[in-house]
This record gives sequence, structure tokens and C-alpha cells, in this order.
Amino acid sequence: MKVCLAGQGAFGIEHLEAMAKIPGVEVVSLVGSTKEAVAPVAKQFNIPHWTGDLAESLKRPGLEAVILSTPTQMHASQGEQCMRAGKHVMIEIPMADSLADSESLVRAQQESGVIVMAGHTRRFNPSHQWIHKRVLAGELKIL
Repeated sequence: MKVCLAGQGAFGIEHLEAMAKIPGVEVVSLVGSTKEAVAPVAKQFNIPHWTGDLAESLKRPGLEAVILSTPTQMHASQGEQCMRAGKHVMIEIPMADSLADSESLVRAQQESGVIVMAGHTRRFNPSHQWIHKRVLAGELKIL
């Protein structure tokens, strides 16, 4: 599977490290705020194409999916852009910064038919698991 990653910050690096361990996944493009900003990360992970323009990456030959680890305020517009280009997309949490933008993403998914998901990896965080167990045990109550 050929993937583009948008966002070369801490979460982006986590995704790159994870994808490097998955057979059959090839990161073919990296998008950041500027081409210069993403160049060092692209070189570190041997990514053949890097840019400051998501639209440019969406045109890469064979690209199937995009991971968005960009700032929250960009998630809705970038997610819709990916879906309209026919790419599957994983949007880091939160999927959008408003209910209206989240609903817009859902509509775009329904219209495009691509696979879309929001990251929910926090559930694996030990502190979150501790709280969850306390809630299930009845020790904490959600009001």
C-alpha cells in the first residue's frame, strides 16, 4: 500500500516509525508546512517525495491512502480534500475542531465511499486505561 503522511511533527514521526515495521506499506510522499521543513524527515525515512502542498502529494502515482497528523484546524479541509481525491484517510485526533466540520467529514465519506477513520490510540495510554478500569469497576462515575 502506498501512503502519504501529512505532518512531520511528533505524531507524524510516530506514524513513520510504525509504518516502517509493516510489510507492504510504502510511504511515497511527505507533506509539511514547507518543502524545506519536511526535507530532513523525508531523508531520514527515505521518502522519495516531499512537499508543502497536499494537492501535489495526492497526485502521486499509485497513492492509496493518507495519514493526517497535521494541526487540528486543518483536519476537516484536508480530510475532505483527500476523500474528494479518492484516497482512504486516517485523521489524527481530534478529527475536527467542531461538530459542523465533523459532520462535513462524515458527509464527504458517504459521498466518496473511501475508508476514513479518526485515530483513537489514546485508549492504549496507561493513564487512560487506568481511568477506564475505575469507571467499569464503578469506582468513578461519569456525570
